[in-house]
Amino acid sequence: MPATMSAPLHPHRRRPEPGHHRGRGAPALSTLLCGLVLVTLACSREASRTVVVYTSVDQVYSEPILREFAERTGIRVRPVFDVEAAKTVGLVQRIIAERRRPRADVFWNSEFSQTLLLAARGLLEACRPATAGDVPGTMRSSRDLWTGVGCRVRVLLVNTRRVPEEAMPRSVEDLLTAEPSRVGLANPLFGTTATHAAALFALWGPPEAERFFRALADRGVHVADGNAGVRDLVVAGRLDWGLTDSDDACRAVEAGAPVRIVLPDQGGAGTLLIPGTVAVVAGAPHPREARKLVEYLVDAGTEQRLIESGCVQLSVRPGGPRAPCLGTAPIRVMELGLDAIHDRIGDSRRALVEIFSR
Repeated sequence: MPATMSAPLHPHRRRPEPGHHRGRGAPALSTLLCGLVLVTLACSREASRTVVVYTSVDQVYSEPILREFAERTGIRVRPVFDVEAAKTVGLVQRIIAERRRPRADVFWNSEFSQTLLLAARGLLEACRPATAGDVPGTMRSSRDLWTGVGCRVRVLLVNTRRVPEEAMPRSVEDLLTAEPSRVGLANPLFGTTATHAAALFALWGPPEAERFFRALADRGVHVADGNAGVRDLVVAGRLDWGLTDSDDACRAVEAGAPVRIVLPDQGGAGTLLIPGTVAVVAGAPHPREARKLVEYLVDAGTEQRLIESGCVQLSVRPGGPRAPCLGTAPIRVMELGLDAIHDRIGDSRRALVEIFSR
């Protein structure tokens, strides 16, 4: 399904006061001509005060932020949202198709792998927002091609009615020892589970990672359509636990479901973070407005609002805010550069297509 262009998000404007009726004649004609010139100039200025943003961040979260930006800056925002089925990949393919005549100014992505793909193809433009001074180097491009904006976390969601405290899973590797029909993950060919698979290929090396996923397939571990599907199966008690994203897991916790979030591998390799990213598209039609929007999205205050809304659960900034559903204990993070993960996406996909398409 195609991406959808939302109605432009305008800043609030005052209504003009009603004008007085003018008589006919030369003065009226002169006034009319002057008015036409002013309208033309105003339209030209408004057109230049526009920014087009392609975003895979769910509309319920992204639209209020973009509207707030429009109201604060006077810049009209034209957002393009993609449908769930195509999501980030659909937007990326659109940017690639439009590379000779870009229509997007900004790409605001809910993850990072597809952003790095655009960077590798030379389709992003360097931009170092002033608001990114406290964003660590691991969460931004060394060439200033993208910057991280809030993180989701890969977690284990456990049904507490089915799993006692002493049997709680602690690692993604526990998928290999649990009853296979009672645990699950989303299809590793797509979305953040595919990114997680690439991270394991980078962390363990391709042979070991391939053995892990082949064992999952051979054992018959449940493969759901998506991360939300894993959550729903755990909440319903059809799975004891599963691997999913923190945004889906936290919604279940906040809804009062009998579930618990476990941060995996805290005694070992650590938990994988999935940062959102924002970047200026190369050849952006409105470069100044694009940079203003990037600076706004990267701002710590904007990130705080994204966490409060449930869009993301953890700051990209060390010691930054986090969602209450993640608890307060320090989080051991998987120490892998995002570029290293991106570099393994091809290897992992080739192996996983063969394993999970049998």
